[in-house]
Amino acid sequence: MQIDEAREPVDEALYVRFQSPVRNERGHFSGVFGLVNGLARSGKLNAEQERFRRANNDWYNTAYPDPSTVDPTVYDHALHPGAAAWFKSTSRELITRVDGYLEILAAHGIECRMIRSSNPGRVVYEDEYQIVVVPHEVEGDGTGHSGREAQEPDARLPTDGAVVRSDRVTPRANG
Repeated sequence: MQIDEAREPVDEALYVRFQSPVRNERGHFSGVFGLVNGLARSGKLNAEQERFRRANNDWYNTAYPDPSTVDPTVYDHALHPGAAAWFKSTSRELITRVDGYLEILAAHGIECRMIRSSNPGRVVYEDEYQIVVVPHEVEGDGTGHSGREAQEPDARLPTDGAVVRSDRVTPRANG
């Protein structure tokens, strides 16, 4: 998958998530915003990238509800281990704005994947733009992950047979 393909239709999957293919220190796959915000906290963004991040984070914060302000427990690790936000595939305007974040990650050599699913987990929050889910339990490890290698984002396959599709995001050859 190329940057700018976030603008493409997302097939018949109901939900879309952009995330690292590598688990973070808590054993979860960080999302695109967390990855870019982490670069900013580390002081690794140049001035242009930081302007983009700040302006677009502000836009997202006003364009749709923050689940954690609606329900402060939504990301509580004890209540909802591994909770992760997914765009609804109908949220096209929100999804297409991810491209700039993907470009920042690519410039820093950080891989990000687009995951599509019709049933990514147990829904703990929903609004018209997004859901937050606790990934389906797989192999009973309590993390929502199968225990397969972290490089396999499809390791979070729903147990009910729903299809999860993963696409690697890479910069386009022409820039």
